[in-house]
Amino acid sequence: MSSVSSTDADGRRRLTKQIKASLRDLRNELSILNRQVSNQVAVKDGDLDCLDLIGRHGPLSPSGLARLAGVHPATLTGILDRLERDGWVARERDVQDRRAVLVRALPQRSREVFHLYSGMNAALDEICAGYDQSQLELLADFMRRAADAGKNAAQKLADGEQAAPPKRSRP
Repeated sequence: MSSVSSTDADGRRRLTKQIKASLRDLRNELSILNRQVSNQVAVKDGDLDCLDLIGRHGPLSPSGLARLAGVHPATLTGILDRLERDGWVARERDVQDRRAVLVRALPQRSREVFHLYSGMNAALDEICAGYDQSQLELLADFMRRAADAGKNAAQKLADGEQAAPPKRSRP
């Protein structure tokens, strides 16, 4: 009986390693895709990330966007200046609080980015078509939980809760 559970544990470890490696591969391939999109529309990579967040969660306050993007507010000011100058976003007064500003994506420019991702979106639609409802629910749950784990790990690093590895001394 112990050999079965040992075999199961080995299989789980092997599959877990494969999943982690696949997530790293996905991160790398998406970074390459995002760089290609950034180059096509002449936007910096970090600016494209912020544009995506505004499109998915906006309109957003600049401070809310800075938190979501994990960037310093002063850095975000430069990003928003570039995005506004190039016609990607608009800064507008919040109708609820006239002292506050909200940033929203401009749809006519956003279509340019959506078009560049259409190949990837079509490929994902085709991949998802190969799974049934319960499998898609499992995959969606896994992706949400993995994204939350990444968010929590980044926050711990930002808060200094996870120390950096010791620096190696040179011989």
